[in-house]
Amino acid sequence: MKKNRKMPCILLAGAIAMGTFAPAVKVPAAETAAVSAQGEAVGLDESWTWASNSQIHDGAAVLYRCGGSLDAPGRKNLTVCVNAGHGTSTGPDYQTLSHPDGTPKVTGGTNAEGMIYSTAISSGTVFLDGTSEASANLMTAMALKEKLLQDGYDVLMIRESDDVRLDNIARTVIANNCADIHVAIHFDSTQSDKGVFFCSVPDDASYRQMEPVASHWQEHMALGQALIQGLSGQGLALFGDGTLQMDLTQTSYSTIPSVDIELGDTASDHSAEACGRYAQGLKEGIDLFFRSRAGE
Repeated sequence: MKKNRKMPCILLAGAIAMGTFAPAVKVPAAETAAVSAQGEAVGLDESWTWASNSQIHDGAAVLYRCGGSLDAPGRKNLTVCVNAGHGTSTGPDYQTLSHPDGTPKVTGGTNAEGMIYSTAISSGTVFLDGTSEASANLMTAMALKEKLLQDGYDVLMIRESDDVRLDNIARTVIANNCADIHVAIHFDSTQSDKGVFFCSVPDDASYRQMEPVASHWQEHMALGQALIQGLSGQGLALFGDGTLQMDLTQTSYSTIPSVDIELGDTASDHSAEACGRYAQGLKEGIDLFFRSRAGE
């Protein structure tokens, strides 16, 4: 992998030392409270490809190093972007280009098929007990972060609070430049406890020929299948074959292996124990993906 791709991310990161935040990028004060002694704030660099398509990008992700150092024993030199879906206030008030080239969506979803512009980032669904999807996504993401760091991965956390000011394009572009893979955590809006699945790349010729999808759709699919295998290993039921074709902003802009994984729906278990189980399955899937890439 081309590790030099990540250098701009490191140069933009805010240094955290002695508990004092000294950002190299402008980050709202409310966002800095969640940054730990090992974290580096990462804002959206306006020079990055498609950064200008973002409408909400005055917040920051946080990059964590395994062991807090580039030289930590056991560090894999692999960075996983963990994206807790939703959690951006006013996100539904803005629109962004569905595809980088301005072509319309080829499937429906949160936004209808044929839409040239999509919601910058939606608010997500609500579980049958009134819990927001965003909160369950975050609980799972935080559990996954700890499991990955403990096993030698670096982790780029898109969101660690109820509200991060980064829309879907900002999240994806940051991941493209600062991570090796991008895993976005979600639950579906149905009410049947339908099981886990990933949003697979639509089998549409025009979509699969559009860049950057054309150059990366096969690795998106490989990552999704690995995550499904890891979740299945935890005894979690699948929805159908574990895939549902979906034209997503994230997939349309991704230049690294990238997947929206749906861990169930509004009737599914979202207790702390369940979210920990989801996180373990995702971590095992990530392991499988990297082992497969290495030819193991």
